Amino acid sequence: MSNIVAIITARGGSKRLPGKNIKTLAGKPLIAWTIDAALYSTGVNRVVVSTDDDRIAFVSRMWGADVPFMRPAKLATDSAVSIDVIIHAIKTLELKKSDYVLLLQPTSPLRTSEDINNAISIMRNRHADAVVSVTAIPKMAHDYITQKIDENGILSEATHSLGEYFNPDFPARYMWNGAIYLNRVESLLKDKTFRPEDRTYALEMPKERSIDIDTELDFALAECIIRNYLRK
Repeated sequence: MSNIVAIITARGGSKRLPGKNIKTLAGKPLIAWTIDAALYSTGVNRVVVSTDDDRIAFVSRMWGADVPFMRPAKLATDSAVSIDVIIHAIKTLELKKSDYVLLLQPTSPLRTSEDINNAISIMRNRHADAVVSVTAIPKMAHDYITQKIDENGILSEATHSLGEYFNPDFPARYMWNGAIYLNRVESLLKDKTFRPEDRTYALEMPKERSIDIDTELDFALAECIIRNYLRK
């Protein structure tokens, strides 16, 4: 079986929502929701946090994640991109080409261990290079973010005319929600992308678990959903 390493990316310099990665959400730090989901997944072999912030590192260790290195400052700026952060982690951890990395962003706290397990199942059943989580979007969403899923489950760009939107049989369209990126290390190092063309399989997630926290409003909505779920 392939070795699967979850890498949670959590830098300390958020400007819109300072300190958001360790801000308390429904009783525990934001990042803890993602750490728990990864730890309770049956397919993940190791949970690693990549951060440049000592407070985030401390909280991550408290909740059971490994923090074996501190991220370089150049990879913790506003302009730093996730692919460079993950490649740095791959090389630092000396992962094998046959291994898989599971990018989990702490700003998607409603993603569950079951979602992760489902992504891993797709990866194993399809021998996939990449599995990306998506959510359905309204018909009138902009073309540049729309994706389609073919009969084999592969994710690709959708091209269509405006008139097609008004067809009652118009197929569903999707966008990636940022919650799960599962990639084979060999493919990731070669292609330098989380979504290699014609080789990316889709994991559909419901809208209520696809919240990506960037603002106070996002944070409040996520807390409302969590507390409503816990009451039930």
